[in-house]
Amino acid sequence: MPKGYWIARVDVSDPEAYKGYVAANAKSFAKFGARFIVRAGRFEAMEGTHRARNIVIEFPDYDTALACYRSPEYAAAMELRTNAAAIDLIIIEGYDGPQPQDAT
Repeated sequence: MPKGYWIARVDVSDPEAYKGYVAANAKSFAKFGARFIVRAGRFEAMEGTHRARNIVIEFPDYDTALACYRSPEYAAAMELRTNAAAIDLIIIEGYDGPQPQDAT
């Protein structure tokens, strides 16, 4: 079964308030088996628009990724984020199919 992912792009406008959101979201992420793949590392925007922070969070599967977002624990964390950051977030199913072969 393919994993599920949150892909978020974030501009933080209130860093102190955002720290509260980060502390609160840890509860829901732990409950649903989340694992950070990307967490605001260096990047270059090669095409299109971007935000200051990029995050990719992996979940055991797509349904779990959705359940985390819809959970009361995450709803409480979102309230802390509302006035602290602008965010674009998608939840997407991973790909488990064939991969390109080496061109050797």
